[in-house]
Amino acid sequence: MFGNEYGMKHQARAALLFGLLSVGCMLDAAAAKRAFEMNIEDTRITLVEKQQFHTFAFAGQVPGPLFYVDEGDDIEVKVNNLTALPHTIHWHGMLQRGSWQMDGVPDVTQEAIKPGDSFTYAFKADPSGTHWYHCHVNVNEHVALRGMWGPFIVKPKKPTPLEQKVTQDHILMLSDWDSKWANKPGFGGLPGDKFDYFTINGRAFPDTEPLRVKKGDVVRLRLIGAGDLVHSVHLHGHAFKIAFKDGFPLANPITADTVLIGPGERYDLIFEADNPGRWMIHDHVDSHTMNGDRPHGGLMAVLEYDEVKRNDSWYPWNKRTPKPNFYYQDSLKKGPGVYTNEAFKGQAIQ
Repeated sequence: MFGNEYGMKHQARAALLFGLLSVGCMLDAAAAKRAFEMNIEDTRITLVEKQQFHTFAFAGQVPGPLFYVDEGDDIEVKVNNLTALPHTIHWHGMLQRGSWQMDGVPDVTQEAIKPGDSFTYAFKADPSGTHWYHCHVNVNEHVALRGMWGPFIVKPKKPTPLEQKVTQDHILMLSDWDSKWANKPGFGGLPGDKFDYFTINGRAFPDTEPLRVKKGDVVRLRLIGAGDLVHSVHLHGHAFKIAFKDGFPLANPITADTVLIGPGERYDLIFEADNPGRWMIHDHVDSHTMNGDRPHGGLMAVLEYDEVKRNDSWYPWNKRTPKPNFYYQDSLKKGPGVYTNEAFKGQAIQ
């Protein structure tokens, strides 16, 4: 079975503390150097209900841990490859000035990290904004189908007046999956693949989580296109400002209620929570709101106001226990660091 020989001999999850260690990480806001260690592991995750997928997960979770750092910090990340295939990490959005060898492209900037090997990336966090990281080996499979992505947020030295008003900050990573390759690691990501599952932060509706706000909040949605398809994200009941594109502030933010986001793109949407209710956030490409061949699923979530009761018997979340920090909203309030999330953890594949 894929990865068995390697896994039996080299799995070291317990020793490496859930696949992610923080080594000498200085959490003082004035600190300039942050050093971390992260594993890549064979991990089985559940997209929705019984639909599972074999992933090559960063720290055993999809999405991977949140990297939240200050602009200008010197970043060092030791990556341990515990899978049976080669991998790298591309720090998407980082300009890598004077550190091009850290860009994570196999056969161009480095040799791919072989099974059992490690590689240490060292670079400066520049520019600020909403970014992400992902594997750059066989991106058609490893990124599009195996969940090898996570958020990388760089806090600006000089935030814009608009973002200074934000009280609720959420990360939404959008992705697509072809279930016929779910249990065939090392295969898939081919022209003509038919994506039939669509997720926000690795989960499909109704197993996504409501974005819970209260009236008067200023809400930021950091959209990250981590999949292979273009998505048309629509928010009901509100107009938002498209305030940032690929981490860069727009001189003249655009007022809208729908935004197109392609693979690799990032858009930051900012709006005032001024209309209490329960409102859909969904992909307006209708086929992306499916779970396999069943409608009313996929890339959908709910904007849920605290002022509105959840006691309708037909409402999916009227009795559910919330998954904490599903949009890394709590982590983003804590300041710089690297944050894992038990809600995103899968099952280790030996």
